[in-house]
Amino acid sequence: MRRGATARIWGGAAALAALAACTDMPAPPSTTPQARPAGLKPPEPAADPGPSERSRILAAHYARVETSLLAQGLLRTDGGGPDTPYTDTDLMRNFEAIAFHDEYARNRGLTPGDGRAGGLRKWASPVRIGVEFGASVPEAQHAPDRAMVRDYAARLARVTGHPISAGAGASANFNVLFMGEDDRDQAIDRIRELVPNINPASLDLIRTLPRPIHCLVIAFSGNNDDHTYRRAIALIRSEHPDLMRRSCVHEELAQGLGLANDSPRARPSIFNDDDEFALLTTQDEELLRLLYSPRLTPGMSFDIARPILTQLIAQRPRAGST
Repeated sequence: MRRGATARIWGGAAALAALAACTDMPAPPSTTPQARPAGLKPPEPAADPGPSERSRILAAHYARVETSLLAQGLLRTDGGGPDTPYTDTDLMRNFEAIAFHDEYARNRGLTPGDGRAGGLRKWASPVRIGVEFGASVPEAQHAPDRAMVRDYAARLARVTGHPISAGAGASANFNVLFMGEDDRDQAIDRIRELVPNINPASLDLIRTLPRPIHCLVIAFSGNNDDHTYRRAIALIRSEHPDLMRRSCVHEELAQGLGLANDSPRARPSIFNDDDEFALLTTQDEELLRLLYSPRLTPGMSFDIARPILTQLIAQRPRAGST
């Protein structure tokens, strides 16, 4: 940086010298160059203060949480296996619970949902994912997190058959914000920019996000169509250690596609609160594949969807089948 500034100064001096040579001016009196004062040097750049104490405490807490969960055999990354079988009946029950119900009441922050079933929600247009980072997020974290989201987006596209891509930049309609405790104001400003008419309760949630909430996603539908998603914003805490951060990406992006609820009976699945699985499982892929079947349309009730789901589930590929 100092070298660049010095080059600009020297360029200006050279231009001034060329201009002086072209004018009819008396030569300046000769002077004896003065020695440069000893110890003269540019001021040291201000040191980066690093994360705040609150952010460091939060990072230490999440590191302990991940260590404890792993020690209990949780945060599995194998997608499920012989110890986690599920039947067609399980798949139907779990799809109903996760795709037709809300974990939280709409526009009411962390108020639990009322348990009533609603219409099916999904995207009709291509999903273009953009990744952004808060000012406090270390530069070294940017490239790995971008690659993680890009790879996961490609997997979601394969599973759903829906156009989903990452790296959209300004054209993104699904914004993934990796931001830390020190970036709260930046997150709020960015969300306001993306959704100017956002409900105040949603902003209050971001402003006061409690420690037990590791990450979240907010999905937005059109004014005249309450069941077709048009935009989504996921907030991923940058203080998370690697596996928990990846787990947040897997769950929030999948929920932002329309699997909005959790169910304690879903296993193997990331759509519950038991932390057994960190990453998308085989059953979760089936749930997403069902959701994005062209035969299921936004706003469809479960009663109407049930016979279609019965046929789709009966036709699903079985393990070991060719």
